[in-house]
Amino acid sequence: MKRRKLLQNGTKVSEVGLGCMSFAGFYGATSEAEAHRTLAAALDMGVNFLDTANIYGMGVSENVIGSFLKGDDTKFVIATKGAVWDNPETGKRGFNNSCDHLRAELELSLTRLQVEQVALYYIHRRAPEIEIEQVMETLLAFKAEGKIGGIGFSEISPASLRRACAVGPVDAVQSEYSLWARYPDLGMLQTCAELDVTFVPFSPLGRGIFALQTPDPARFKDGDFRKGTPRFTEPNFGYNVARVRAFKALANDLGSHPVTLAISWCLNRGPHLIPIPGTRSAEHLAECAAASDFPMTPEIMARIETTLPVGWAHGDRYTTQQWIGPEGYC
Repeated sequence: MKRRKLLQNGTKVSEVGLGCMSFAGFYGATSEAEAHRTLAAALDMGVNFLDTANIYGMGVSENVIGSFLKGDDTKFVIATKGAVWDNPETGKRGFNNSCDHLRAELELSLTRLQVEQVALYYIHRRAPEIEIEQVMETLLAFKAEGKIGGIGFSEISPASLRRACAVGPVDAVQSEYSLWARYPDLGMLQTCAELDVTFVPFSPLGRGIFALQTPDPARFKDGDFRKGTPRFTEPNFGYNVARVRAFKALANDLGSHPVTLAISWCLNRGPHLIPIPGTRSAEHLAECAAASDFPMTPEIMARIETTLPVGWAHGDRYTTQQWIGPEGYC
């Protein structure tokens, strides 16, 4: 597995990481044993970059990783997140970027993961009432204390990134990015490259739309993140499946798995991208990891863009409720 730089200090990780949200059942029921098999397979494949968050299953994903590590922090380079919380007074989910809240959540994450430091700590969502400069000071303090190795933000705008970088080094920005979610092309990829910030695409497989077996929304269980989202709701879903069918035919013509081709496209959008496909299956992870060795060419990239041009997807990627938090910028 090839490596790419993740942190400003030169730390390199596998150029394909593993998103661990599915360890908490966001895309269907799973078990700790199944997740552990996937983590073991990741090590065998050379995948050493894990992405999780405190809110994934209210700590479940972090606990699963921690029980696998058993205190050995040399196996994986781990990124986690804080700032999304359930307000006990209102019962509603919101965002808290205060120093006290972030510190408390970071300590809980470290305990669940059974490590003394996480390589990368993201602000999962910005809370607009606290200036990003103040949040940076909090994160820089955590870094000075040795609790985090690097600083990241999820779903922020290029303008906010510039403000943060004026205070101190930002190591990574995470946003959804794939062949059916191209919003970061409108400034974020370019700003990250300019500022030497790693861009980490989550959901690079369109939440399963590029899998060989097409997802069936009728089978989505309660709690499945995709249930009710516009792109997985008719008539949008039918239109999307038809377009993706052409992409899968292209992958077949190239002798590739569609998952491998979709992630290879992502990798070839810039040397500062490290996609983190999520899966709880060792078999599916192998399809993702194979992207590191796919012989991509400019001609193949052009064929992909012709098959799935910018703006082809039908329906929004989020529901109205899910859109609360990500920063718009275009």
